[in-house]
Amino acid sequence: MAEDDLEEIRQRKLLALQRRLAEEQRKAQMEQQFELQKQAILKNILTPEARQRLTNLRLIKPEFTTQLELQLIQLAQMGKLPIPLTDEQLKQILIQLQSQKREIKIRRV
Repeated sequence: MAEDDLEEIRQRKLLALQRRLAEEQRKAQMEQQFELQKQAILKNILTPEARQRLTNLRLIKPEFTTQLELQLIQLAQMGKLPIPLTDEQLKQILIQLQSQKREIKIRRV
């Protein structure tokens, strides 16, 4: 009797683990598909030089770059962004965003 219960518990844990693994794979696949769609849209709205600048920026500030890419896509879809966006125009946007950011200085006494 105890052996049957133990086997049943093992089966339940195995099923739960398989479900969790399948869910993680599905999420990873959805994220990959979203990233591919995002890159395809960016390829249409940015010049190669501007895309290269975003790629370089991603190495330094990945979270900021992700947010910037989503904002650029939204602006392009609303028609508020010149298409294709050149590297110079992207630089101007980055300068504007940088000037809006407060600089925090810590002084040690």
